[in-house]
Amino acid sequence: MFVIIAGGGRTGAQLATMLVQADHRVHLVEERQDVLDRIHQELPTEVIYQGDPTDPKMLENAGIREADVLAACTTSDADNLVLCFLAGEIYGIRRTIARINNPRSAWFFDKKFHVDVALNQADLMAKLIAEEMSLGDMMTLLKLRRGAVAVVEEKIAPGAEADGVLVRDLKLPSDCTLAAVIRKEDVITVRGDTRLEAGDEVLAVVASEQKAALEAILGRKPQPPAAALQGKRRL
Repeated sequence: MFVIIAGGGRTGAQLATMLVQADHRVHLVEERQDVLDRIHQELPTEVIYQGDPTDPKMLENAGIREADVLAACTTSDADNLVLCFLAGEIYGIRRTIARINNPRSAWFFDKKFHVDVALNQADLMAKLIAEEMSLGDMMTLLKLRRGAVAVVEEKIAPGAEADGVLVRDLKLPSDCTLAAVIRKEDVITVRGDTRLEAGDEVLAVVASEQKAALEAILGRKPQPPAAALQGKRRL
C-alpha cells in the first residue's frame, strides 16, 4: 500500500514509522525546518519530502497520483480539509483520513470534502475515559467500518458465564469472533477446545451493537437488587 502523509508532527511521524515498519510505501510531506530536523532522525531519508503539503505540485512530487491513501495530519483543520478535497476531487485517491484538531470543526469532516475517516483525538480520549469509568471491564481498542465493527478487550471475571467453559460451548453473539486469549504472559490462539479461565484477557472482533451481549458472557454477572435479596431472605 502506498500512503502519502501530509504533516510530520508527532501524529504524522508516528503513523509513518508504523507503516514503514509494516513494509508499506510511505512518503511524508513537511515544510517546517525544526520538524524536519527531528523526523530525519526517526525516518529513512527517502520517506521525507520537504515542502508545503497543501501545494498540489509538492503533492505530485511526492507521488500522490499513484497513492492509495492520503492521511492529512497537519495541525490545521482547514488544511486537512483542503488536502482531502484535493485528494478525492482532483487525484481520485481511494481512501482519505483526516486528523481533527479542534472538536468544534468536526462537523465539516464528511463526504462533501471527500473525508472517508475523521479522527477526532479529543473525542477518542473522552470515549476512552468514559469506557474506563464504566462498571464493565470491556475496552474498545479499534473501530472499523465507521464504527460498525469493534476490536475489544475484556478480562474474564470470576464466576462469569465464560469462566471454565470451552469456547465451542459458549453462546457467542452471531457477529463475534474470539481472536486471542492473553493468559499471564502467554498469547493463546483460540480454538473450539480452548478453555477460558477467570483472569484471561480476551481479544474479540464484534459487531458494535453486540458488544453488550459479549460483555455479559465474559464480564461480571449482574447482582440482584438489594430489595430482591431481602425479599428472598424473608421467604
